Amino acid sequence: MAGKLSLEDKYNLITRNLQEVLGSDELKLLLSGKKEVKVYWGTMPTGSPHVSYLYPLYKIGDFLNAGLKVKILLADLHAALDGVPWEVLSKRQEYYKKLIPAMLKILGVDVSRLEFVEGSKIQLKGDYFKDLLKLSTYSSINDATRAASEVVKLGDNPKLGGIVYPLMQALDEEYLGVDIQFGGTDQRKIFVFAREFLPKIGYKQRVELMNYILPGLIGQKMSSSVEGSKIDMMDSEEKIVSKINKAVCEAGNVNNGLLPFLKYMIMVWKKDNGKKFIVERPEKFGGNKEYSNYEEIEEDFVNGKLHPMDLKKTFSKELNSLIKPIRENKTLCNLYKQAYS
Repeated sequence: MAGKLSLEDKYNLITRNLQEVLGSDELKLLLSGKKEVKVYWGTMPTGSPHVSYLYPLYKIGDFLNAGLKVKILLADLHAALDGVPWEVLSKRQEYYKKLIPAMLKILGVDVSRLEFVEGSKIQLKGDYFKDLLKLSTYSSINDATRAASEVVKLGDNPKLGGIVYPLMQALDEEYLGVDIQFGGTDQRKIFVFAREFLPKIGYKQRVELMNYILPGLIGQKMSSSVEGSKIDMMDSEEKIVSKINKAVCEAGNVNNGLLPFLKYMIMVWKKDNGKKFIVERPEKFGGNKEYSNYEEIEEDFVNGKLHPMDLKKTFSKELNSLIKPIRENKTLCNLYKQAYS
């Protein structure tokens, strides 16, 4: 697919549904060159992954379709620095290693061209530690604390590991040999830190791509640490229905946890695959309605033509259908129990 795309098409595919791009001109320059462009997305094996992970993972599919080389960093040492006990770290790492490819497959992403890298395999070798010390001589405690503030649990008396965290994430760009880093807008301060401080030790700035942070079901960021805000990939069909039924979803108000997930994930995936969002309801309530894009859904919801309960019912059906292969995977279920029991 990538060979048939123009420079503009590649750029638009890479940046669609993103919240921000740091270095857009640099990205266009990279795409116009002959060198293979490489991007990485990092994830820590901390809490059990929830359905909002599907959004950045589907973006990875966009990167592959645009011809980029994609590396997924399984950031085990970062997870330890963020507080995951060392004795359970390997179990969570193994769960993530198996779950992420399975999630990509249900989205139709070809995982054969992906490269998975364990953080400790690059961070405990070569000159990484030397560069970490070198970078620490240029950045202050305030610089590192500010960079980590939206990602790491710092508290009033932060542990040293949390201060080291953003320095390591910046260095990962160099040691993974990539041109681009991809993450959520909560990573923005670390991305800015990397662009400012890597050149101080002789390394180039990278392009930074940021996706929108999907809200939780109860109005907060969808997070493994906030019970009730997230739908776990291993939640049962009944539990998913129950959680969605309890989700904040005021009639006509687009500020809820369902519409953004439809906008940035479900409806993008459906449109790419020629599928529709079908709301089933009795004739006395307007009968069935088919939606081809997100804008149609939002318009009907705002105008009172789509009731919150009909939206919730269809949302539950769509999500359960999508992730069913995950929770029916016995290997993943066993790994999940070992990692989070």
